[in-house]
Amino acid sequence: MTDAVQTQSSGPQAFTPRVFSGIQPSGGLTLGNYLGAIKRFVDMQDTGIETLYCMVDLHAITVWQDPAALRRQTRELAAGYIAAGLDPAKSLLFNQSQVPEHAQLGWIFNCVARMGWMSRMTQFKDKAGKNRENASLGLFAYPALMAADILVYHATHVPVGEDQKQHIELTRDVAAKFNHDYGVDFFPMTEPVIEGAATRVMSLRDGSKKMSKSDPSPASRINMTDDADAIAKKIRKAKTDPDALPSEAQGLEDRPEARNLVNIFAGLADMKVDHVLADFGGKQFSDFKPALIDLAVSKLAPISTEMDRLMQHPDEIDRILTKGATRARQIAAPILAQTYEIVGMVGPKA
Repeated sequence: MTDAVQTQSSGPQAFTPRVFSGIQPSGGLTLGNYLGAIKRFVDMQDTGIETLYCMVDLHAITVWQDPAALRRQTRELAAGYIAAGLDPAKSLLFNQSQVPEHAQLGWIFNCVARMGWMSRMTQFKDKAGKNRENASLGLFAYPALMAADILVYHATHVPVGEDQKQHIELTRDVAAKFNHDYGVDFFPMTEPVIEGAATRVMSLRDGSKKMSKSDPSPASRINMTDDADAIAKKIRKAKTDPDALPSEAQGLEDRPEARNLVNIFAGLADMKVDHVLADFGGKQFSDFKPALIDLAVSKLAPISTEMDRLMQHPDEIDRILTKGATRARQIAAPILAQTYEIVGMVGPKA
């Protein structure tokens, strides 16, 4: 992971490596969130590079959220971060709405980004569905806010899944247009970090669909709050095919359910897919699933237990998030002030 983050230079200005990423607190955490994001966040906090991880609650309200549920889900997401191994002493943990610089830079980027860019974003099309005219303006424009989330810290690297790569490309477009329009070399060209065997975890019931907390079938996903029995039951019932596992990754083509379960094993075990298949090639799922259950329970059940403990102490979670937001603002405020100066805003002098 360390090799993926190098000191970046955009023209004459060198940007100090800094990692930023976030997850929406819009529902329960799943195995997909853990393998696709949180586990990689934990890996990156020990590289010696500054890491900032956010609960992006402003993004969550692009669709309606029950206020009490949003507060609970924000704390639960923070608990998931910490239980999975993120250390508030090593990484800045905070919720987006406590750092107003995100929204302030987001407005400037609304004025930099183009309508055509937003119209081409596939996630807006997916989330808005057929009734696009009834979608919120926030849902349409949120990629500009996502760009602000990243660039308000001059973040150089963002660990993301494959499905978020388009948003990082838009972030780069926004940075490039801002720099060009104002004749500056101010915002970095942020790089996505897409690594690992399970950057996109699929449904346990349909290997062609992403594992989602919004899927109506609870059996389609492993929740990070599931206990050992629930984890085991869902993996036992996970959809497979009748063939034995292949000995090489190429043999998983056109076998989406098999590929998904092998990827999950590789992600949890920190192994390459070919190494998993070297151990299980030629074996049936009746042999593979018990091994996957043992691995998943050993890795995930302790996280579930610790999340439950942390949720019994909401004041402590709030204290951690408030402290993280204070530290985040110390980075963001000077960058926003410089942005205002570049744009021509008149404000109080420090």
